[in-house]
Amino acid sequence: MRILFALPGLHKVHRGAEVAFESLARELARTPGVEVTLMGAGVERPGEPYRFRTVRCIPRERFEGLPSLPTLRTNDAYEELTFAPGLFRAYAPAEYDVTCTCAYPFTNWVLRAGWRRRARPAHVFITQNGDWPAHAGNSEYRFFSCEGLVCTNPEYFERNRARWRSTLIPNGVDTARFSPGAGNRARFGLPDGVPLALTVSALIGSKRVAEGIRCAAKVPGLHLVVAGDGQLRESVDKCGKELLGERYRRMTVTHDAMPDLYRSADVLLHMSRDESSSLTYLEALATGLPVVTHATPVTRWTFEDQAFLVDTADEEATARELSRALEAHSEAQVTARRALADRRFSWKAIAAKYLAFFEEVVAEQQRHQAAPQPDQPGPEQVSGGARPSPPS
Repeated sequence: MRILFALPGLHKVHRGAEVAFESLARELARTPGVEVTLMGAGVERPGEPYRFRTVRCIPRERFEGLPSLPTLRTNDAYEELTFAPGLFRAYAPAEYDVTCTCAYPFTNWVLRAGWRRRARPAHVFITQNGDWPAHAGNSEYRFFSCEGLVCTNPEYFERNRARWRSTLIPNGVDTARFSPGAGNRARFGLPDGVPLALTVSALIGSKRVAEGIRCAAKVPGLHLVVAGDGQLRESVDKCGKELLGERYRRMTVTHDAMPDLYRSADVLLHMSRDESSSLTYLEALATGLPVVTHATPVTRWTFEDQAFLVDTADEEATARELSRALEAHSEAQVTARRALADRRFSWKAIAAKYLAFFEEVVAEQQRHQAAPQPDQPGPEQVSGGARPSPPS
């Protein structure tokens, strides 16, 4: 099995999708008989079990403030557009059995278009950043296609299973690195002896970080650390300083330091109302940290009964849940959170599910390619499996 993951930020940044792809690739590459290649804008790292190829692009931060246009709706899309030419040059379809991305449209189009169907590897799209490309059907989304769709939560799965060959696989967490233990606030210049909430998030509107600051400000004496960056950094910092003063800190932290940061906090606050499968949820669970977040079917499915779920539009209610969560640090509570991470979200178990799905998709692709084509003698080609194959 020869697998390619393509995403602009691989080995370059430490965001959710990049961390997820690199963690998954690492685990898959340790499996006998599996070869994994990553293509991204970073550089090769020694000691990784997979192959890495650098594909240059212009980082998304350079495009902040540019207008939203069809196919270029966000600065992420502008970045992806500059990634596509290099990916096209580096990508050799015959070298892979399956390709994967969560980026649309340009990365998906490079991996899907311009190649004869019989020579093209199976393509699996992962809904790491949402499932809109798979179901929207309008504008550029009408050109979306794949052989397999990995749905990172049950809502996505139910919405897409009738159209695409789909599977339900959440994100995972490295349970060896993220584990309960003593914090190290001195490492981050944080004060000891005070209650500390942590928000790990990109600073974009959908993450509602400023709203979280307002909730934290309603809890007497609570300090808040925001780990992240993004277009709204100035307005978020202004809100934090006005409402929390010296009790507010924002920082960017390397992924290697994140376990210590979780262990240094007393509660994770995450205000987003729509998450596909947030890595910060799983990292907090694995370290035993209580989580306060928005109540949705997805968060109920993710956390079972191991989080403080609330309508985060209600600031008073969110502040009350923060106060409750600050007290939820008994040995039994920490152990229960960790047990959930071990049982459902370890990368080793997640990688095994991915590999089984890849094998299914590749087998169907090979069967489909071996069938007589419509312009050749023989019976009309039909799609197999439980659901029709999507259009090319």
